[in-house]
Amino acid sequence: MHIEIRPTLNCKNRTGGKSSIDLVWLAEVLRCIGCGISLVQAIKNSGLSYRGGWEKLNEAEEALSLNLVIRTKGHGSKLTPFGEFFIGFIAEMQTKNSEEDKDREAKLIKEIKKLSKQDAMKWKFSSSSDAIIQKAVTDVKGFDLKIAGSGESLDRLLNNEADLAGYHVSDQISSKAIYMRLSKNNIQIFPVMRRVQGLMVKKGNPLNISSILDLVNPKIRFINRQIGSGTRLLLDTLLISEEIEPSEINGYLHEEFTHSAVANAVLAGKADVGLGVKSVALESDLSFVPIKDEIFFVAMHKEMLDQSASSKLIRKIRSYSDVTPGYKAISMNRQIEGWM
Repeated sequence: MHIEIRPTLNCKNRTGGKSSIDLVWLAEVLRCIGCGISLVQAIKNSGLSYRGGWEKLNEAEEALSLNLVIRTKGHGSKLTPFGEFFIGFIAEMQTKNSEEDKDREAKLIKEIKKLSKQDAMKWKFSSSSDAIIQKAVTDVKGFDLKIAGSGESLDRLLNNEADLAGYHVSDQISSKAIYMRLSKNNIQIFPVMRRVQGLMVKKGNPLNISSILDLVNPKIRFINRQIGSGTRLLLDTLLISEEIEPSEINGYLHEEFTHSAVANAVLAGKADVGLGVKSVALESDLSFVPIKDEIFFVAMHKEMLDQSASSKLIRKIRSYSDVTPGYKAISMNRQIEGWM
């Protein structure tokens, strides 16, 4: 890695535009002209096009309100007295700041390398959207969280693109199927919380929406979650049980990627109802119609069991679940009998 700290001249032109000029570059161009090299060749030697270098030179002179170079047609270019002074001024600045700049450069490189190493060491956590998950990851350092649907998160875990995955299911049959698939791949599963999914509606529920059956009303605008999300799977499961075709729902194809985005759409009047968790509805000052309880799991490769960060993360998730409306912390006991 090579980093060099160099002085710049910040310029503002007549139209209000801003640009920065590398003073080391400018001094080298002026030095070449002072040695009898043409302006065209001096700019070419600096690595810029003649037009680009010419514009930078003009910008510098405009910013300084003095000419650096005298251009005489047929006689080439030569430095003005100020141009000669400016070369010495920049050289003196560089000499005085040289050692300090080297120290700063070394310090900056050291910090970049240190933080890059820390980022590289972070455990990759792919999880379904949930405020408690995001809050826990913020508190427990060492995780790189990527929000994705439950299905996508599990696929990333199985393909070794993630070290942990957060997913939620709302029925025992699906839960057992996922458990069997993960167990066969030497993956450990931890139930962490139970949460309530339901219909998020405008404050006071002005349209009197009370169940999934109300979504077939063409006057009610629904907003859906993306394909692959656990919430989308929950909705589709409920529609099958109620023998409702997706095409009967006004807005079924209108998708958002998080619970908060769905709540914001309802709050902004872009939709009348969306499926999401109770805590987000309350935070968004929306009314909430409970529909189904579900369990949120954290799955991880078995080598993660030796990492203290993973146990800290699970404890933190359960801790927040016990104090957040619409959630309840759970663990490996009778609370999840029949789910694994």
